[in-house]
Formats: sequence, structure tokens, C-alpha cells
Amino acid sequence: MTINSQLKRGTLELCVLALVCRGDCYGYELVNRISDSMHITEGTIYPLLKRLKDNGSITSYIVESQEGPPRKYYQITDIGRQEKQRQENEWRDFTHSVEKLIIENNGEGE
Repeated sequence: MTINSQLKRGTLELCVLALVCRGDCYGYELVNRISDSMHITEGTIYPLLKRLKDNGSITSYIVESQEGPPRKYYQITDIGRQEKQRQENEWRDFTHSVEKLIIENNGEGE
């Protein structure tokens, strides 16, 4: 399924916060998990992770790997949990409003 890039860009931060809130993840893992639902590239995630780290929503730490180079894991902070909740509430309000408009106008003007 193809998702409008503007819509995807507007919700990707919430997706990342939701996944990291469930458990610590490294960047490539986030790309793979999100890619299960929508097409994204690594080039999309890493700048977002940097912004989230810069604003205090996530922290990072390094874990040595026996399968290659060390991995940088990302962990949610209290600020990140609050931001995730704010964005989640905003998302629910937005989707509820869109659903209401679609249902109210269903069959009209077709």
C-alpha cells in the first residue's frame, strides 16, 4: 500500500516514539519494524532520531554486538513519554474528525 508522503512524514515521529516506548531499539530495527507497515528508508529515520534525542524525547547508549559493529540503542525518556501521549491524543482527535466527516458525507455528492 502506498501512503501519501506528507501523511507519512506527519505521523512517523509518533510511530517511532510508540515503538521505543515499548522497548529500546536500534535504528535499523526501527526501520524494519516500521517498514512492515509502510515504506520508509534509513535516511528518514536517522535524522528523526537525532531530533528526538536533541529535544530530550529519547536517549541512546551503545551495546557491543557479536554480529558486527556496536549498535546504538534508543530509549524513551519521561519527556518522550509525555510527547508520545500528546501526539497520540492529537492523532486520535484528528482521525476521529476525519472519520466523522467521511461517515457524515458518505454517499453525498458521488
